[in-house]
Amino acid sequence: MLTFPDGFLWGAATAAHQVEGNNTTSNWWTMEHAPGSPMVEPSGDAADHLHRYPEDMGLLAAAGLNSYRFSVEWARIEPERGFISRAMLDHYRRMIDTALGLGLDPTVTLMHFTVPQWFQKDGFWRASDAVDLFARYVETVLPILDDVTYVCTINEPNIAAMLAGGEDAANLVAYGLPDPDLAVADTLLDAHHRASEILHSRSGIQAGWTIATQAFHSTGEPGADEMLAEYGDPRDHWYLEQSAGDDFVGVQAYTRTFIGPEGPRPVSPDVETTLTGWEFFPEALEMGVRSAWERSGGVPVLVTENGIATGDDTRRIAYTQGALEGLHRAIADGIEVRGYQHWSALDNYEWASGYRPTFGLIGFDRETFARSPKPSLAWLGEVATRNGL
Repeated sequence: MLTFPDGFLWGAATAAHQVEGNNTTSNWWTMEHAPGSPMVEPSGDAADHLHRYPEDMGLLAAAGLNSYRFSVEWARIEPERGFISRAMLDHYRRMIDTALGLGLDPTVTLMHFTVPQWFQKDGFWRASDAVDLFARYVETVLPILDDVTYVCTINEPNIAAMLAGGEDAANLVAYGLPDPDLAVADTLLDAHHRASEILHSRSGIQAGWTIATQAFHSTGEPGADEMLAEYGDPRDHWYLEQSAGDDFVGVQAYTRTFIGPEGPRPVSPDVETTLTGWEFFPEALEMGVRSAWERSGGVPVLVTENGIATGDDTRRIAYTQGALEGLHRAIADGIEVRGYQHWSALDNYEWASGYRPTFGLIGFDRETFARSPKPSLAWLGEVATRNGL
């Protein structure tokens, strides 16, 4: 058996906007309902996780998992500039308490792409006071984070900077990523540092951000290696390097992209692909973890997302098996990995792609919200219970 370290966290992850439903004060809700929106459909009720989180966490715990990553929604906590919803702060504290009561270590993300509508309207991450406003929000959330060890400040700042720089929200981690807004990248780094300082005022909290690692592959043609560095540095590598000194770095790995001398190549037509059009490539996780460890100078790794969009749950299990085998190889080579959180706990709203790409260990009925745990949840729970493959 391939055994994992003592105390290893085995879990699953969600993001507030993708599962809660009716996040009407967020910037994404505005984009979903704008005339000519590129979104396939609006998020609507999503999975109604806002009300059904005890059931969802209960399913994870009953399967044998011991960790749950979720995000708190800035747009709910501060729906208007300067107005704080005490009820929503209490809601997220109840989520933390529910997780702890079920034996699930709560990993809390403070910003998972979405921001309040007023923040976007007042200049977004380009505003001169953007970092101060985010810091104020972190200070507001801090009192509910007692008993939380891992706090992710910003989810995938590399993707956030690319979304700020490009117009295509539909292709978040695949071929042909938009050019990042480097000024937004710098602002997000400043916001991460400010947030980490605030979080460290509470003993016991470990702070980091999460990076979408891309597993860029050179084709080996003349000029391809140089293009890989030119293309990959501002989209991936720089963020891992900036993680140096953090308590941990979150790795979020799904697939790979080949880079030729001209830039990224489309996915080959002769490989297996997922519902998002990405190559089925479980080795992406091992590559992402190794890259994070090396580029950060040995910062401990927490796998905060890894999974595939598929309607065939046997392929989800096969992908996860392969990813975990690679993760074990990285650990055996001395890389410190604290845990593995599968994306996603629930089928959910996949941003511009709508509800068609199903990443979840748990399905749900869009009409009744009835939950349907998949065999992959039981499989991952057995891995967690054994702490090994």
